[in-house]
Amino acid sequence: MSLVIVGARGRMGHALQEAALSAGQTIVGLVDREEGSSDVSGVSVPVITDWHPVLKDGHTVIDFSAPAVTVAIAQAAASHRCPLVIGTTGIDAQGREAIQAASKVVPVVFAPNYSIGVSVLLEITERVAKVLNAQSYDAEIVEAHHHFKKDAPSGTALGLAQAVARGRAVDLETVACYGREGMVGARPQGEIGIHAVRGGDVVGDHVVSFYGEGERVELRHQATSRRTFAEGAVRAAGWLSGKAPGLYTMRHVLGFDPV
Repeated sequence: MSLVIVGARGRMGHALQEAALSAGQTIVGLVDREEGSSDVSGVSVPVITDWHPVLKDGHTVIDFSAPAVTVAIAQAAASHRCPLVIGTTGIDAQGREAIQAASKVVPVVFAPNYSIGVSVLLEITERVAKVLNAQSYDAEIVEAHHHFKKDAPSGTALGLAQAVARGRAVDLETVACYGREGMVGARPQGEIGIHAVRGGDVVGDHVVSFYGEGERVELRHQATSRRTFAEGAVRAAGWLSGKAPGLYTMRHVLGFDPV
């Protein structure tokens, strides 16, 4: 597998390079907003700002950059027939439309989190939410990340909220509550609370709590290294080989959803 990594000079970019090389994959291109070079595991690859020379048919693109860049990369990947793995968070509705359009031409894995553990947590959360229904249990999600993270709540927290909503067969937009302040009144039945904490060097903590009368059920995931996200993304890139155009998630990669 020949990989192009977008967002190569960031912390995730370095982790992706290490994971790819450890998995025996070939890195044919590194893209970032500033040119230079990247030396990982003794391998030096130039970092370029123009992705067009390295986007070629047969190359798989892993993109952990910024929403505006991801939209352009999705369009370019479709044009060059490159399978695409997207880990960028904070993408708006217009960006999701661009990704959806690209998936009609090439296979795309788009997930809020590439950790295998988080993928399992998402699956479990939906099942638990179905059993611990909104009439008896209040659902709250709290996430914590380092102080450099720009978007809030995290894509993973939103994914967990969507998992709760799917388990309860409700529309998340109608029941979501993003933080509370002031005299908000009694908590509405069925509300899904989503809260963001920022500080220090936290890689990523997520807790889903179901509060009932006389008991509380908590589902928790703590990431201590970005390597876990990178290894999952590289695994997703390998899984894309030979797949038909379409929009996939880690549920497909791990076999939770049949293709």
